[in-house]
Amino acid sequence: MTEPQFDKTFEPAHGEAVPVATDILRVTAPNAGPLTFHGTNSFIVGGDTLAVIDPGPEDESHWRTLEAAIAGRPVSHIFVTHTHRDHSPLTARLKEKTGATVVAEGPHRAARPLYTGEVNPLKESADMDFVPDIAAGHGHVISGDGWAMETLHTPGHTANHAAFALTGGDTDLVFSGDHVMAWATSIIAPPDGAMSDFMASLDMLLERDDRFYLPGHGGPVKEPRQFVRALKTHRRMRERAVFGRVEKGDRLIADMVKAIYRDTDPRLHGAAALSVLAHLEDLVGRGEVVTDGPPAIHGEYRPA
Repeated sequence: MTEPQFDKTFEPAHGEAVPVATDILRVTAPNAGPLTFHGTNSFIVGGDTLAVIDPGPEDESHWRTLEAAIAGRPVSHIFVTHTHRDHSPLTARLKEKTGATVVAEGPHRAARPLYTGEVNPLKESADMDFVPDIAAGHGHVISGDGWAMETLHTPGHTANHAAFALTGGDTDLVFSGDHVMAWATSIIAPPDGAMSDFMASLDMLLERDDRFYLPGHGGPVKEPRQFVRALKTHRRMRERAVFGRVEKGDRLIADMVKAIYRDTDPRLHGAAALSVLAHLEDLVGRGEVVTDGPPAIHGEYRPA
């Protein structure tokens, strides 16, 4: 496989809890959109005492569905993959109700400082109020009632992105958040995210032998290693496409997006521009492309 075979067959079953593996339920929030697919997936793990992964956005109907799925059982831990507002805001409400311990890589932060005059285009999407009880290091294992969860640092989509590996028995799987999804590639948007971090995180996952992933949007990734290899290839091909446009004389990101993403939904062109910027940041950092000053969304680019 040279390109990932994206799978858009997914039934969100809004308002219901869907069993997806032994002692794992999925509840999909009704926040469908071009960047969220059919909505954000929250997962409930366990039989008697539970863990919840990514409680989701502040949405009353989603909260009621989560409550019904938890069904009065104790919740010992809440794991949060990252602090975008479609994943983490309901954490505070769930913690208040259950007393659960909140686990994440850390609070929201950018992958790098803002340059002079730069505006973070995704500032409003960040949950700046989120603070975990446990800032879990890479490899940190937390055990609960019949389950164990290993933290895997996977920066790229955000600087504080983490995946969580559920280990033991026949449930060797990873809750992959927005890092690896079956339906589409993850947006990498500077300064919140960084392409070099994203690619290094893919390399880390390739060293593992997990059975499947349960992502933050859409259905499962059923053959992770094959899919991640293809995802790496896809990103390298996109990088070469960006470099090719620079070689052909495109100086502005807007012109590169028109050429590279001509078959993409125009609603996603803003996100595509940020992805191109992420590739250009990486190319400038490696000395293949130059620009005046730091890489910027409205900067001009040329071959080194």
